[in-house]
Amino acid sequence: MIPGYRLITPNLGEFFWNEAISDELLRFQLAIKNQVLEDFGDTIQETRIGFQTLSIVWKTAIPASELNSWLESMPKILMLKSLSEDCWKVPVRYSSSTGRDLETLAESKNISVADLISLHSSVEYRIHFFGFLPGFMYLNGLPEKLNTPRKRIPDLSVPAGSVAIGGSQTGIYPSESPGGWHLIGRSPIRLFDPQLIPAVWAEPGEKLLFTPISEKEFDLLIRQPKLPELR
Repeated sequence: MIPGYRLITPNLGEFFWNEAISDELLRFQLAIKNQVLEDFGDTIQETRIGFQTLSIVWKTAIPASELNSWLESMPKILMLKSLSEDCWKVPVRYSSSTGRDLETLAESKNISVADLISLHSSVEYRIHFFGFLPGFMYLNGLPEKLNTPRKRIPDLSVPAGSVAIGGSQTGIYPSESPGGWHLIGRSPIRLFDPQLIPAVWAEPGEKLLFTPISEKEFDLLIRQPKLPELR
């Protein structure tokens, strides 16, 4: 599962994989990221993981030929660390008042709202990377039954904490923003807090489990916010 490498601009390079998105691929991505930082850290400005890519913003560009030779001669990649088994329990209030598309989405799937909630909250999702907004988690593991094309016309405003489905993905909007995913609930947990170190409580490679809560529990956590617990 060794990737290829290419330069996109003089200071932006990209490792890329053709494999399907999986835990195994994520293990390789994180291993490559750690190793490239160890071997080339002084010349790197930033790294960015995607589902099938690892981008490097270089302070001083490294030729693509040198990076491909480095990949071919790197036996350390065979000694892969296992992904974390830490699983964050994220409370969610699934309801039509907190997720305006919940009922119509269930109807489109020809299942009950209760079945949709049960299906969505029965899976441990793997966190692959962050993007789009600070603290927005890209998760893998949405049950195929819930795959839904994004809205043709995006909503102008999605409340912070909204839990939504778009395509084969599910996620949580960390702040209010426009969005084209289908809203099925809302979490009272803050995903990004620049006053904390780290500003995001989870890391790529860890897991996330959505846990249904009552309206009373949701209101309490809105008034008295706290970080999620590990399962």
